[in-house]
Amino acid sequence: MAELNLRVRRFDPSVDRGPRIQEYTVPAHDGMTVLDALIYAKDRVDHSLAVRFSCRMASCGSCGMKINGRPRLACESQVSQLGTDLTVEPMDNFPIVRDLVVDLDGFFEKHSMVAPHLSRKNDGREQEAPSGEYLVTPEQLDSFVQFTYCIKCGLCNSSCPTGSTDASFLGPQALTQAYRYVADPRDEAGEERIDLVDETHGIWRCHFAGTCSAVCPKGVDPALGIQLMKRHVMAARSPFRRRKKAGTKLFPNPNGELLKGP
Repeated sequence: MAELNLRVRRFDPSVDRGPRIQEYTVPAHDGMTVLDALIYAKDRVDHSLAVRFSCRMASCGSCGMKINGRPRLACESQVSQLGTDLTVEPMDNFPIVRDLVVDLDGFFEKHSMVAPHLSRKNDGREQEAPSGEYLVTPEQLDSFVQFTYCIKCGLCNSSCPTGSTDASFLGPQALTQAYRYVADPRDEAGEERIDLVDETHGIWRCHFAGTCSAVCPKGVDPALGIQLMKRHVMAARSPFRRRKKAGTKLFPNPNGELLKGP
């Protein structure tokens, strides 16, 4: 493999009327990744090319983008497996900052909305200054451990067909993280989390396309997590189950104020 034809979708919303495709010729080598090719193009050919990356080892999730039409991490996508003609575009369902860099502020706001942290009812001081461990059995851990592998790259949200039509949809990443804590036996805010996702733009907007699971680079199955979360909501809303009286919630909303019951 001598040369790589790299086609990059370029767009700067502050100056461009619309996107354009720009081509670069990049010398290829064994073990080359798509990120390597983009860095070469930026360093040696065109300094104006905007691309986001950090760890280069599929841990940080920074280099999420569409490669030959599929959401992938550029740092782990091998050129040898994709061929000598590559088309690279920014992720769908996100505002474009410039070229391959998208705005993830809304993504992380939705992640924060589901309170992705362990919540306990009566031992707040223990959480701040721990003197021991909250124990789980291996069997309990197996029920939710895969959902802890999320690196917040945004690929699942990028591939989601509901996300492309509903900007307020929480998205597979946030919904899966909500389930991760509902399923964790150490967490005691299950009802509050169920209230957060059981709304117009929550779990019921998911139509189980499964694309989120297909593109996850860490093997997480968001589609499964959302369906399991639906089961928890249905059980919580059962007319045969007595719900606790509404009161002060266990965690604040994104503005820092305590969420209160009706």
